[in-house]
Amino acid sequence: MGDETVCFMCTKCNQLIKLDSSFDAIDSNTLQDLVGTSQNLLNLAHENQDPIGNDAEVSESSSSDDKPPQEHDVMSSGSDKTNAATESVHSIYDNNTVSTTTDHTVTCQESTNSFTFIGETNGVSMETLSHGMKTIVRLFDIVSGNSNMEHPLCEECTETLVEQLKRESDRCTEECDQYRDYLKTIESSDKNDSVEQLAEELEKLKTEEKLLLSQLDETERERQDVEKEIIGIEKQKQQICKEEEKHMQEYSELRAQQLELEEEQCSADKQLAHVETQLKKLSKTNVFNATFHIWHQGHFGTINGFRLGRLPGMHIEWTEINAAWGQVVLLLSSLAKKMGLRFKRYKLVPFGNHSYLESLDDKSKDLPLYGSGGLRFLWDTKFDQAMVAFLDCLQQFKEEVEGNSGFALPYRMEKGKIEDTGGSGASYSIKMQFNSEEQWTKALKFMLTNLKWGLAWVSTQFAPT
Repeated sequence: MGDETVCFMCTKCNQLIKLDSSFDAIDSNTLQDLVGTSQNLLNLAHENQDPIGNDAEVSESSSSDDKPPQEHDVMSSGSDKTNAATESVHSIYDNNTVSTTTDHTVTCQESTNSFTFIGETNGVSMETLSHGMKTIVRLFDIVSGNSNMEHPLCEECTETLVEQLKRESDRCTEECDQYRDYLKTIESSDKNDSVEQLAEELEKLKTEEKLLLSQLDETERERQDVEKEIIGIEKQKQQICKEEEKHMQEYSELRAQQLELEEEQCSADKQLAHVETQLKKLSKTNVFNATFHIWHQGHFGTINGFRLGRLPGMHIEWTEINAAWGQVVLLLSSLAKKMGLRFKRYKLVPFGNHSYLESLDDKSKDLPLYGSGGLRFLWDTKFDQAMVAFLDCLQQFKEEVEGNSGFALPYRMEKGKIEDTGGSGASYSIKMQFNSEEQWTKALKFMLTNLKWGLAWVSTQFAPT
């Protein structure tokens, strides 16, 4: 094998390794000595483990050592593939995968636990290569059989393995020293103890045993008494549990009734608080102010949103004017009733948008405070007479208010006219005939202003306490 190059792979790190040249000098005697040493080691190991089956295992091991699996594989590979030496070389082990090339390059790779070698034949015969490889393979098989590690190994893996084995050897040595020391301690203690001391110790142990047995009997009697007490207590517990369950059921019923009563009381308290709040709010509310809202919209005076009056550029429907007069009559009638005032000469009859006044001197004479428009209505004087009569009633209300408290309405009224006392001082007629729409509208606005002031005075004087 001097001319050929054979490389092996490390079974641990799978790196390529090159064998030392001393492997070429291994002869049959050296190999036989190694086989004998391996056999002796195996026999010794089996004797330590199982002396009964020693002969069977040794014979089985011997038969297996004569022809190791790797050796048989290599030999069969060499004999079967001799005719193809010029093309490729196969090395077969346990379940090996073999690849061939046509340039006389050999590549063999292991699949389980064997090794791989790579090399070139360089004209070497297959018989020479097979014999040398058989020797090396058997050598590695012997080494692998004597250790827990597969061979071959590279130098680094070998150093690692040596260090590991050294640590295990040190640990085993330390354990042996500990066992040896403990054995010496036991042997020395056995020599010092005498028979008399052991007898005394035995008597003490027997006495202690009797004492403990008596204590055990007493404890057993106490345990039986305690068990009887526990049985009695369990019965009492069951009875108490039944009574507790009954009381809890009654408590739950009473608690439910209490919660219902509390909810009813809470609801009643909230209703009472709401009613009191509404009562306070209503007691502070003035009925006249809430019912009759007098305001203005441009040149028009309004009551509850109904405009009273007409202008040339803005014709108000008579239905709205009639409704406004109905609200005015109802307001003055309510204020007079509140004050206990009875009008002279006329009686106010609130009737919605068809309200009117009754003459107290002539019962058959009614003065309507509503109109329908048209030329015929313009020449009808009853509507003007009704407005003059209403202004007369408002004047009586004014005299009653000013006479009792010194309170004065802002505009003076007399004989169907209203005087602008705070402004120009002019008087405006409340009649429609022979009057402009602007002056008639302004007179009605002043009349509503006087009514608003009278409403405020009555609300203040006759407010509920």
